[in-house]
Amino acid sequence: MDLQSRIKNRLNEIESKGLKRQLSSPKGIDLSSNDYLGLAKDECLKNAMIEAVKREGVGSTASRLLRGERDCFREVEQKFADWKGTENSLYFSSGYQANIGIMQTFLEKDDVIFSDELNHASLIDGIRLAKCRKELFKHFDVEEVKKLLNETECKGQKFLVTESLFSMDGDIAPLKEYAEICRRTNTNLIIDEAHSVGLYGKKGSGLIEEFGIGKDVFLSINTAGKALGVSGAFIAGSNQTIEYLINKCRSFIFSTAPIPAVADALMMAIEIIESEKKRRGELNHLCKYFNQLLVENGFDAPTDKTQIVPIIIGESEKTVAIANKLQAEGFDVRAIRPPTVAEGTSRLRVTLNLSLSEEILKEFVEKLKDICKSV
Repeated sequence: MDLQSRIKNRLNEIESKGLKRQLSSPKGIDLSSNDYLGLAKDECLKNAMIEAVKREGVGSTASRLLRGERDCFREVEQKFADWKGTENSLYFSSGYQANIGIMQTFLEKDDVIFSDELNHASLIDGIRLAKCRKELFKHFDVEEVKKLLNETECKGQKFLVTESLFSMDGDIAPLKEYAEICRRTNTNLIIDEAHSVGLYGKKGSGLIEEFGIGKDVFLSINTAGKALGVSGAFIAGSNQTIEYLINKCRSFIFSTAPIPAVADALMMAIEIIESEKKRRGELNHLCKYFNQLLVENGFDAPTDKTQIVPIIIGESEKTVAIANKLQAEGFDVRAIRPPTVAEGTSRLRVTLNLSLSEEILKEFVEKLKDICKSV
């Protein structure tokens, strides 16, 4: 069998399981993007980026260790660090690049890393590339974490990595408990704040701030393409941690620097999030309202009332059929299937954002209820 025949067979297998994916442009009412605060099309961000393009051009031309460094990168990194409450930060082109890089950089062969079984694929792939021992723990199982960290022998360093708000379930990790256990067991805590940065805490910097555990966190990963509305990701930590990344992180060293103009857009995004607390308050209200709507209409609602709401359907084909019908009705919600989620837990992943209203959400739930009866 030649390679093209093998590829064709693999595609047929994927399709037969109801798992074939296709690229799809935005259409209808947004219930699937991560633009939680509506900043991706904000006029202030657009104007900031336009002016930066005029100043810097459209490309960085090289890696930041060659000719790709710009003053605007260091300015936004320091602004982000101040906002996050850390000494420093380093900006990457994507969260995936950041997560792959930190695991390869800090995990050495005598170390042990403890990872939540539902952590994002980018964290998993980074851990796979590391040469150290890997231990998975059950999702949010504090007692198992306590046992593992206390009893696992380790010649090097121990690390615990978790998301703060999980991207497919919308639930919030027991960060205070993890921080306490890590402090007692001399374990380095790494937190991926991808879906919480910009939304939680008094300043909006994330759940680390919300829970007041900054002093217990080795480093955090903070995606800038979700609530912040732009792209890329910041790794935040101590000056020494960031200096080590600049010298050792392969995904940073050997990548062309990001487009310089994004730095100005991100500066503006942080300023808006800090100053316009009303946006976060409005989103929080929508989260609670939608949760209540689901309960009133007979759907299971998550315990944590966050902006990510999974509606579990189960079978992949049925989930796709429901999503297609909702899209035909003008609601852009997508089906999430294995391997992104476990077998038998295919779902509609509804994400709430400030373009929505109570009226739109009520209409969506009514349509969802009717469609679920007919599929």
